[in-house]
Amino acid sequence: MSVLENIQPTEVMRYFEQIAQIPHGSRNTKAISDYLVLFAKSHDLKYRQDNMNNVIIWKDASEGSEDKEPVIIQGHMDMVCEVNPANTKIDMSKDPIDLYVEGDEIRAKDTTLGGDDGIAIAMALAILADEELKHPPIEAIFTVDEEIGMLGAAGIDISDVKGHTMLNIDSEDEGIFTVSCAGGVVAKCVLPINNTKVQGPVMQVMVSGLTGGHSGVEIIKNRANACVLLGRVLQAISERFDIRIRELKGGSKDNAIPINAEAQIVLAGLREDQTEDLLSRAVQIASDITKELKNEYSSTDPKMMIVCRPVFKSIQAKDVKGKFIFDTVASDAATSSKILYMLNCLPNGIQRMSPDNNDFVRTSLNMGILEKNDKCVITTHCLRSSVASEKENLKMRLRTGMKAVGGNVIFHGEYPGWEYREQSPIRDLMTEVYKEQYNEEPKIEAIHAGVECGFFADKIKDIDCISFGPNLKNIHTFNESMNIPSVQRVYKMLLEVIARLA
Repeated sequence: MSVLENIQPTEVMRYFEQIAQIPHGSRNTKAISDYLVLFAKSHDLKYRQDNMNNVIIWKDASEGSEDKEPVIIQGHMDMVCEVNPANTKIDMSKDPIDLYVEGDEIRAKDTTLGGDDGIAIAMALAILADEELKHPPIEAIFTVDEEIGMLGAAGIDISDVKGHTMLNIDSEDEGIFTVSCAGGVVAKCVLPINNTKVQGPVMQVMVSGLTGGHSGVEIIKNRANACVLLGRVLQAISERFDIRIRELKGGSKDNAIPINAEAQIVLAGLREDQTEDLLSRAVQIASDITKELKNEYSSTDPKMMIVCRPVFKSIQAKDVKGKFIFDTVASDAATSSKILYMLNCLPNGIQRMSPDNNDFVRTSLNMGILEKNDKCVITTHCLRSSVASEKENLKMRLRTGMKAVGGNVIFHGEYPGWEYREQSPIRDLMTEVYKEQYNEEPKIEAIHAGVECGFFADKIKDIDCISFGPNLKNIHTFNESMNIPSVQRVYKMLLEVIARLA
């Protein structure tokens, strides 16, 4: 018996329920792709399925709208598959999603729901199947593997797509229209190092307790970066002492603002008889800069902790010379200076806000990972910009900075941005329909992260695109839910927009 049978809009809910019966996690999209092909065949619609499993379905315009420009409806097939750890019997590569309704919410028993982005597929199919709707030519594009790097959007051939207006149904907040996104690239800055034997006391510096967050969504909040703060503390100590860097690490993901970082440094050239007093002085220098940092980030990182202390037992006892002095291996003086340059002088954080809307971050980067091994120090950065030239300029600045210290930069995982359009007929039309339906203004938003619209903006140079969707909560978790009244309102708006394009 159908769980969603009596819920409006009935066709959308019918297709959503069918989709839920087909396992369709990322890299497991052949079955859902074949389902779309079968749909196209059963409705006598032209289609194309590529070897990645992307599918495009074409529908001719309704009578009287044959001369109108085509509209592209776009969403992705794959979903994030997460299961409640308490239920070990579910295999989302094989098992269907067990839907149920709780009040106004559609949920799944112990798994992700797949509203992201199954609702886009369901709405598109309902429109393609609707014989009463007045509409322009429709080109429905269904991509694969969005959740693991937008691979389908990156690889799809759209040379036979004619539309220049795109409705992307892949947002999770009703009333928010996304109109721009950042392109990005990962930059790995590599500094070859020279190690040498050095004698002196060893100190440990640890930064922890920061707020962190997503380097796209939360970068606008100007939260502290643990790797950068570590660099500031080490620099302050280096202005009074000859420091050599022994160990260095921080962060775990390039796209996450790091919440912790730590280093071990050697205060080179100190004698045993002067060490105790000078160690206290080094600790005091770290304490002074810590007070400044806590003041600077008091509102964004109230739980910040910075600890600077001598090391006694973490290095093998045979290396200890007296009470404080160690014989150990660390980066030589020149290398240590270059490392401090990387931590303090490479750009980080917001680089430019949008001149059109000061609420939008246009260009930024995040030093997400810091690591040191026997051969090199590596900092890994996530670069983002919705303007291609600004992203290229940021790449050039990293290359130039690393070249100055004898290092290099390796770029990978690049994806295009989607630049904000001053003039956007589809944004104006969507806003007009929204105001009529909701009696209020929608929120116009630029997202400082990558979305599939960026790839289509790169492939169709003058595309006019907007992203929207109904309210989805807790996506990518087994607590995901989709709000039924929101689906009804958004689908009503979508039908009206399509009718007005005809």
